[in-house]
Formats: sequence, C-alpha cells, structure tokens
Amino acid sequence: MLVCWAALPALAGGAADFRGVVQDRWHRPLAGAQVALLDAAMAPVRSAQSDANGEVQWTGVPEGACTVRVSAPGFRSIERAVTVSAGKGPVFHFQLELAPLKTAIEVSGAASRLNTGASTVQTVVSPREIAQTAGAGQTNSLAMITDFTPGATMVHDMLHLRAGHQVNWFFDGIPVVNTNIAANVAPLINPKNVEELEIERGGYSSEYGDRTYGVFNVVTPSGFERDNEAGLTLSAGTRHSTDDQFDIAGHTSRLAYYASIDGSRSDTGLAAPVSQAIHDQASGVGGFASLLFNPTARDQFRWIASLREDHYQIPNTPDDQAAGIRDLDLERDELAGFHWTHFFADGIVFTLAPYFHFNSAQYAGGASDTPLVLDSNARSDYVGGRSLVRVEKKRHRMEAGMEAWGQRDDGLFGLTANPGGAVVNQVERHSAASTALFLEDRYQATGWLTLNLGVRFTRYRGLVSETAADPRVGAAVRLPRLNWTLHGYYAYYYQPPPLDSLAGSALEFAVAQGFGFIPVRGERDIQRDIGLSVPLGGWSLDVDRFHTSARNFLDHDAIGDSGYFVPLTDLGAAIRGTEVTVRSPRLFGMAQLRVAYSNQIAQGIGPVTGGLLESAPSGNFLLDHDQRHTVSSVLSLTLPGHMWATPSYQFGSGFLNGNGPSHLPPHSTFDLSIGKRIGEQWTVSASAVNIGNARYLLDTSNTFGGTHYVDARQAFVELRYRFHF
Repeated sequence: MLVCWAALPALAGGAADFRGVVQDRWHRPLAGAQVALLDAAMAPVRSAQSDANGEVQWTGVPEGACTVRVSAPGFRSIERAVTVSAGKGPVFHFQLELAPLKTAIEVSGAASRLNTGASTVQTVVSPREIAQTAGAGQTNSLAMITDFTPGATMVHDMLHLRAGHQVNWFFDGIPVVNTNIAANVAPLINPKNVEELEIERGGYSSEYGDRTYGVFNVVTPSGFERDNEAGLTLSAGTRHSTDDQFDIAGHTSRLAYYASIDGSRSDTGLAAPVSQAIHDQASGVGGFASLLFNPTARDQFRWIASLREDHYQIPNTPDDQAAGIRDLDLERDELAGFHWTHFFADGIVFTLAPYFHFNSAQYAGGASDTPLVLDSNARSDYVGGRSLVRVEKKRHRMEAGMEAWGQRDDGLFGLTANPGGAVVNQVERHSAASTALFLEDRYQATGWLTLNLGVRFTRYRGLVSETAADPRVGAAVRLPRLNWTLHGYYAYYYQPPPLDSLAGSALEFAVAQGFGFIPVRGERDIQRDIGLSVPLGGWSLDVDRFHTSARNFLDHDAIGDSGYFVPLTDLGAAIRGTEVTVRSPRLFGMAQLRVAYSNQIAQGIGPVTGGLLESAPSGNFLLDHDQRHTVSSVLSLTLPGHMWATPSYQFGSGFLNGNGPSHLPPHSTFDLSIGKRIGEQWTVSASAVNIGNARYLLDTSNTFGGTHYVDARQAFVELRYRFHF
C-alpha cells in the first residue's frame, strides 16, 4: 500500500503521476502484488495490483512525502520512504524477498542465488558489512571473505579456503573460468561493486562442479536499487594510499544499468619478506558495467563487463634493495558475460550464459637480479557457456544442463644469466577444452526431509585427456520441535588441470637444475560433510565437520633460483576440519556479532606425481598452509546520531614453520572502523587495520620473496558522496 502524508493536492502543491515496478530478489517482474493508496487518515483512496510486467501507475497522486508498503503472497512486505513530485519523476523500484516457510529447510540465514542445494554450507555477506568493516571495502583486500568465513586465510598473497587454492568465482551467476594456480594475485573485482557476496564451502549442486574448496558468487548492483543516482568515493591513508571510485546507476520500469570506474595505490602491496615494506608499491585501475533488461514478463537479459589492470612491485629485503633489485608483477583481467533467463509455464526455467575471460600475469625481473633475470608472461583466454533447464513439479526441483569452454594459453619463459646472456627463451602455446553434462534432483520428501541426488560428467582435452563421472548426494533433516537442521553430503569432484608445460630450452634448464616435467593431471577429490544448524532466540549456530581426500593434489614450486613457478601434483592430500559460525540477532537495538572459527589439519601425501618433478619424500607431510586454529569476529554497532562502529578481531594459531612439523607462533590483529552518515548524501569514515601494529612472521613459503610478514598498521579516512541526477 502507498501512504501519502500530503492528503490534499492544495496542501501539497499539486498532483503528480506515480510510477512503480515490483520485482523479486532476482529482479524478475512480480505480477499481482497489492499496492494501495491511502490518505493521511489511512482511508483508502485507490488500489491496484501490479500488472504482468510488475508495473503500477496512478495519475493525480498528491505531491509530498510518502511511505510505500508493497505486499504479495509468499513474500515479505516492505516499507520505503519516497517523495512524489510533479513533472518527470523516477520509476520507484520495490524488491520483495521470499517469506520464510515453516516447512523449508534452511542451512543458513539467507537463501543463495546459486542453486547449490539444501545440504550446502554457506555464508552471506551484505554490502553494509563490507562497507563498514575495516579493510573489507579496499580493492586489494579479500577481508570481505576472510573476516566472515571460517578457515578462509590469506597466506603468501593467495586466498586459501579449507586449505585449498582452487575456488570458483561467479559474477551474477556467470562463471569466471581460470585453471591457473598461483599465477594471479590481483583482485577480480572491487568490493565496492559487490551488492552481496555468497560464499559456498561444500555440498554444491552438480551444476557447480570443478572447484572443491569454495564457490563465490558476487551479486553486483543491477541499477534497480537506485533511482538515477551517482556516487563518488574518495580516500586517503598512511603509506600514501588511496582507493577511489565513481559509480552511476539508474533504471526505468524494465531497464537498469550500473557502471563504475576505480583507481587505487599504496606503498604496501604484496606481503613482504621482512618486517618493513621495501619496494612494495601497488597500483591498479578498473571498471565494471552491468545492463539488465526485462523485455517481457518471461524473459530477462543481463550483460556484464569487467576490466582490471594491476601493477605490483615485488617486495625486497634490505640487501635486495641495496643491490638494486627491482622486480615487478604486472597483471590484467578482462571479463564479458551475458545471462538470459526464460520462464515457461508450469515452473520450467531455461538459462543460457555465454562468457569470455582473459587474464595475464607478467613477472618482469630487474636488470640487477642475480644470478638469473626472469621474464615470464602467462596469458590465458577462455570462451565458453552454460545452459540449464530447471523444472519444479510438486516436491521435485529437477535440472539438467551442460557447460563447455575452451582455453588458449600463450606463455613466455625467459631467463638471462647475470652476468652472461640468454639461458632460456621458450614460448609455449597450448589449448584445451572441457565439456560437462550435469543432472540434479532436489526432492522434498516430507516437510522435514530434503534429499539431493546429482551427477556431473566431464570430458577434458588438453595436454592430457581425462573423463570423470562425479556423483553427489546430500540431505537435510529438520528435527521436530527443536527446529534444528542436520545436514550432510558426500560428493566427488574433478578439477581440470593448469595448462602449463616445459619443453625445449625451458625443459633443458629444469633438467640441469635437477627437475623433470610431465603434464599435470586433474585433481580428483572426495568430500564429505556433516553439520548442524541451530536457531535459538534469534541467534544462529552452524557447526560442520568435513573431510576432503584428494588425488593428484595441485600445488606449485619454483625451478631452483629462477623464480619461475610451475604447477605440480602430489600423490594426494587429506584435509579435515571443524567449522563453527555464530551470528547474533540485533542486540539492545544496536549491536550484531558474527564469529567464524575453524580447526583443521592439512596433510599432503608424496611423492610428486606430475608437473614439476622434484625429489620429495613419500608418505604424509604437512602442507605449508596448515594452520590448526583460525578465528575471526566482527561486531557491528549502530550508534546514535547516524553513527556506526565496527571492531573486528582475527586470530591464527600459526602456519607451518618451514617443512615442519613445528608451527609458527600464534598471532592476533585488531581492526576498527567508525563512521557517520551526514544527511542523505554524505558518509565519512575512519578505519585502521592492525591497530596494535603487530609484526610477526606469517609463513615461510617461497612464493614472491620467500618468507612473508603480516602488513604493518594502516589507517585511512574515506568520504562518500551520493547524489541524484
């Protein structure tokens, strides 16, 4: 219903037209939503239902401030303050969320836009949490993941989840394919472009199949969230840092757009090998664009494009700096995708999503490097698409689909002796293709039992040819009276291998260094999980116990002193752990707490079986990113005067020290962000990361400079200005 506080046109200054559109959380038109117009005395003036396109329109509406209430069967009602004025006003957008069903089995507090199944272990992070948590909104940070997800850590500049490297990224459901491992450290997306982040840690539908350790779906702004609005974000901080963005968005009743450009720089980029940051600058520019169009009530088109370019100095030790070493890491990433959804009658949905992805990483060694100067440049192109048919009939939600992509790599491996001449100058060009078919059925057996059964068939052709058939089963049981949910799954995964090779002079150099090379085969994993979700007085508690058994476990290492990293596979790996997440309700009307804890053991099993062949022991050994205990907590405080404060805490028990079995000492850091909204247009905030300036050794891996220390304290202020046009 629509409540206007200007009851008489004479008092409000005239009459105006009201135009609105009602949509669900996927921005699909919602027909039959009830919209009513009441005067200040709450007496009905007129009423209507949204049409087949979700639209509603009235003429002769009194001008003035209004409170809009929109309701529809099966959805939560919403309220929103708007101002109706004469002339060409905006099309007001109302987005309804599904109402919770008593018979539904929910494993987490929010439903994922990815169809990952009832047994999925998931975490959802809101844009407010990203914006108000220290460091989470910074371009070169993945704190939006590590601050909220159990077992998620940044070590040797790589994100690790459940002790693995390989994760899947999606932008609005469009895959970002990348088979490279340890080749790129730059971000895929600026967190300021994230409308919601959905993190899945296991139990995926067979639709999502080739990365075991995590699935990240970035929901970006569509433009429907804003009424012809632009924003400017400016920041300045210690270590000559800045992280700025301009964005613009708007919509009609059927078309929405969003676009942004950003730039950042800092004197602290990659993790340094010593306690001070030397030769460690980072800078980057990026852009993102989205266009969403609902041509009919049954069709939705979505286009996205993303561009990024990032430059990093490779951190030095004092001796390296004095010797004149000036190495660089230069990276580019480009993505274009399209998503078409068509809704047939009787609950049948068809989707088609073609995409293109390009990324490159160039390691440019400096002229003063000794004994070898490295110049490597790896470039990969991916072209592919996925299609899906989903049918919902009675208690079944069945789906069938396919995904196919092709990859082309163009790489250079160059080494120059210093003093001396060229040692290696090898160009490698390879291609690969992957085709997958998948079937899935989610069956609501009773009001308290949901079953998942699926299978994914994959055929991969590259440097090796492989076929995989991966079954997946899962279940969620809602315990009577308690309303607790017991969930579990047992799943097989196949992960296509990196398209890396050594031949010619590159292979000759590796052999001279005591290494060999055979093509890498895909990693094959078996993962099982059992967990319990407990809602209690508005609190939510999730406990999960998982175990991953890997064959051909993907890792990487350098060829001698070359600095050139090549993937390898260990015979296997065994990773097991317990994860706990706690989320509070709104406490005292002002506070909300989120806690994530992980206890895990990550063991590799030798010897090396593929990729860069090196002397390695047989049997079990601890992986370099083994850390037994990890804790993160975020406390969000809403303060009087439109202010907020967000203290956060991170703890790690210490990663493996060298080859182990001992571990590095435990470590803790504290962060704080405070801010204030000034009117409707301005927001100012101040943040500090690692307030106590703790300086500790994080790990002793050999990626980008050997040992890595945690970054020193960083502080910055940020100003956000939003305006309508």
